[in-house]
Amino acid sequence: MDSQGDARRLPFFRSAVVGVLAVAAALAAGHLVASVLNPSASPFFAVGSTAIDLTPTDLKEFAVRQFGTNDKLVLLTGMAVVLLVFAVIAGLLSRRGPRPGMVLAVMLGGLGIAAVLARPDTSFVDILAPGASLVVGAGVFYMLHTRASHKDTVDTPAEGPSRRQFLYTSAGVAVGVGVAGVGGQLIADRVNIEDSRTAVGSLVAAEQAPAIPSDADFAQLGTPRFLTSNRDFYRVDTLLNVPRLRAEDYVLRIHGAVDKELTLRFADIRRMRLVERTITMTCVSNEVGGPYVSTSNFIGVPLRDILDQAGVKPGAEQLFSTSVDGWTAGTPVADVLDRGLLAIGMNGEPLPAEHGFPARMVVPGLYGFVSATKWVVDMEFNKFADKQAYWLKRGWGRTAPIKTQCRIDSPNGFATVRPGKVTVAGVAWAQPRGIAKVEVRADNGPWTPATLATDVNPNTWRMWQAQLDLAPGLHTVECRATDKSGYTQTDQRVAPIPDGATGWHSTTFTSG
Repeated sequence: MDSQGDARRLPFFRSAVVGVLAVAAALAAGHLVASVLNPSASPFFAVGSTAIDLTPTDLKEFAVRQFGTNDKLVLLTGMAVVLLVFAVIAGLLSRRGPRPGMVLAVMLGGLGIAAVLARPDTSFVDILAPGASLVVGAGVFYMLHTRASHKDTVDTPAEGPSRRQFLYTSAGVAVGVGVAGVGGQLIADRVNIEDSRTAVGSLVAAEQAPAIPSDADFAQLGTPRFLTSNRDFYRVDTLLNVPRLRAEDYVLRIHGAVDKELTLRFADIRRMRLVERTITMTCVSNEVGGPYVSTSNFIGVPLRDILDQAGVKPGAEQLFSTSVDGWTAGTPVADVLDRGLLAIGMNGEPLPAEHGFPARMVVPGLYGFVSATKWVVDMEFNKFADKQAYWLKRGWGRTAPIKTQCRIDSPNGFATVRPGKVTVAGVAWAQPRGIAKVEVRADNGPWTPATLATDVNPNTWRMWQAQLDLAPGLHTVECRATDKSGYTQTDQRVAPIPDGATGWHSTTFTSG
């Protein structure tokens, strides 16, 4: 046994602490520098965002199905765990000397630099943030390893200077990590979006949407309320951190196949004639019976009013829109001109930050990935062959019209209800065609027409309810909708990707 070799090696615990603190210091330094330059350049977020972009579509859909709107939190937590394991391994590989850990620190910094360079919303100067991570990570690793290598001897007992020196240095690094991390977040949050939203003031449309009838939903029977609160409106996007774009800094460029290029600031849009439209939005990731459908009173400017100033040239096929973070969507021009809205408000207030403040696109009748660019800063008119949008590059549909669907909201699956008359209630949608009929059936029996709530407009969902006389026992109830074009939804189950799910929704419950 080589006792001399064992003596030269760091203890397991010290090695692990060296690795963990070095990685933490690297991330904190990068976050602090990014908070000054560009929050998107924070290595942790840049790597996470790049991972989202590179993740196969099937895996993304699995994450949405399993974790819903918590998918980003799961990703960040997973990254934190991976980094923790990486840090411990780096420390343990360096028990005999600091070189392996420093090499891994440089590799981790290089990964951050590559991620920042790959992001569409960062510039070359932003690599200073992951560069700081690289330098600080390697430097802290070397410093801590040197302190930890001062072995205790007979003359230097376990509680003597060497142990204390390492503990004090480690504690100092930990405090520095906390200060840098908190300071970076405070600096990044210096752009006060809520103050900017408040400054926008009250949004009163010159053309207000008709009042929602009191019988437009069956909320007392288990359906959603007709209008979704801003807090509860679904959110599915690729962002790990919400852009902090103030209204006073907002600029929208409209160019491409137009007669006259336009540049609009938020104040320009605010002064235009505002309209209010009641619109149901649907995410293509919605499984049959899924929750990613919501309705709001959006306030904004009809895109046709804006585009009439620019003069869209004949032959333009798509409106290629770009978000401030570089995300892109391609929307058929005909749909944009027919019913597109540049929205600046939801349910009577400025758009919430997570829903696109200061401005976003809303085009009823198309799934959000082609029609609902949030934080939109650029609109280019061209042909579909000229540019491919974010999801089109990944094999998703090109035009993505919303498919006729309905959902059972009550009774819940595996619930127990009283026998006899059972009320089944839910919601159906087929924007922009509208819902003409909903039918339900129990246990493969005959279809029964449901009672429809008052129709608001073809671009919104429609609530329904039906009374079924059921004997005690286990029952399965299905629903299907027919839109105003006469199309009845198919029972064939198709996954959401590439252009929307199909199939009848069902629920199984016990009567008795």
